[in-house]
Amino acid sequence: MDSVPQNSAVEGIAVHGLPAVSRTKSQMLRFLMVGVLNTAVGYGLFAGFTWMGMAYPLAIALATLLGVAFNFQSTGRLVFGGADRSRLLRFLLAYAFIYLTNVAAVALLTYFGLSVFLANGLCVLPLALLSFMLQRRFVFSHSV
Repeated sequence: MDSVPQNSAVEGIAVHGLPAVSRTKSQMLRFLMVGVLNTAVGYGLFAGFTWMGMAYPLAIALATLLGVAFNFQSTGRLVFGGADRSRLLRFLLAYAFIYLTNVAAVALLTYFGLSVFLANGLCVLPLALLSFMLQRRFVFSHSV
């Protein structure tokens, strides 16, 4: 199991040895910190692809795929204490589920008249929470 680098920006936030509630809060805080950059880049890619005329399901797919390798390492190492390659398939399955949920939600919101940009923007926070739960319980469960 890989450990959190000693010189990381989140080194002061201990996980191991804390009560379960504190550990979960610590992981959630680190997940949000790591996710801010990932989300900005992912949404920027999505918006750029959509602006260039790409259909939103493909734009979401490409934006998601471009961030997966970096996200696996940053989330695994900085949030859950390791990015063992044996967890990569689970990570990809979680991302696939998030992708399908994202596309379905955007389709529903655009059906009710929202722009594709606003619809996807409204999905960011709920999908981030769903992603945290999937990664904590399904992908990196060895760290919980």
